Amino acid sequence: MAIAVVVAASIGVGLPAPAATARPVTYDFLTGIRAELTDPGGSLPGTNDFHCRPSAAHPRPVLLLHGSGGGRQTNWGTLAAVLVREGYCVFAPTYGALSTVWPVSAIGGMGPKIDSAWQVKRFAHRVLAATGSRDLDIVGHSLGTEIPTYWMKYLGGRHDVAHYVSLAPYWRQGPDGDDVRGEEIARYRRLLGVASPGRPDCPECTAPPRGLDFNRAVRVPTPYLTGVHYTNIVTRYDGIVTPYTAGILRGPAGTDVENVVVQDGCRLDHSDHMSITSNRRSAAMVLNALDPAHRRQVPCVPVTPVRGAGSLGSTGR
Repeated sequence: MAIAVVVAASIGVGLPAPAATARPVTYDFLTGIRAELTDPGGSLPGTNDFHCRPSAAHPRPVLLLHGSGGGRQTNWGTLAAVLVREGYCVFAPTYGALSTVWPVSAIGGMGPKIDSAWQVKRFAHRVLAATGSRDLDIVGHSLGTEIPTYWMKYLGGRHDVAHYVSLAPYWRQGPDGDDVRGEEIARYRRLLGVASPGRPDCPECTAPPRGLDFNRAVRVPTPYLTGVHYTNIVTRYDGIVTPYTAGILRGPAGTDVENVVVQDGCRLDHSDHMSITSNRRSAAMVLNALDPAHRRQVPCVPVTPVRGAGSLGSTGR
């Protein structure tokens, strides 16, 4: 929702468009919003190229899944550019939008969560088919961490994911976080004439345990599956996921889970719920999670709330 507010405000007042000339990665959360205003309904440069073929160095495509109120451009202006520059095949949908008409179409993560999980399932299958890959990696932010979990646990995606990187997740969410908006949003979609994603016969699907709503089905007994390498990246200054430790959850026996707090070892990092997606420090952590065999040094640089802008030359502990 915080992302949606920033998007709506930006559409109202306008933001300067980026220069047309090629330039390095911009570590600024507003980069994605500027991209959406410059190319309404488009995709970030280098992303959603269904002719992309993964390389030997990066054999799996990366699927970026935005948070509530985000979209394929607004959420990923920095991190998508980092991954494309590194040579990954990068794909990003906007799921859960309440309209197909811009600018509402750019504000995703607002629809019923099960509908969103089906949209992610379909998009992921399209990515796998186009790239010829057996599996893919996920980088999710906020709501974009639980939607694919439902797909993996119940909609047949458990063998389609190798690495799962969660930015600002909330695995310890209690029953008060249930998706109470579901029926109201469904009615609103019908009034707008926006169809829910089709749900064909699904022999690979598994019904969640009886009596569990979406949020509890994601978390009970655990959000983790064996055979997947999980990395949770959280910030102490998260104002949405509170306490921030709700995103830290050890895995049961047989699961592979790493928990990372971005401030550990770096007092200059003041990233919050949004800027955790848009700075050099978090970007290095994501790259290490996707390719743990070739870890790089994680810089300690100043990171600001919201925008995440920092200087590569700054150090501190």
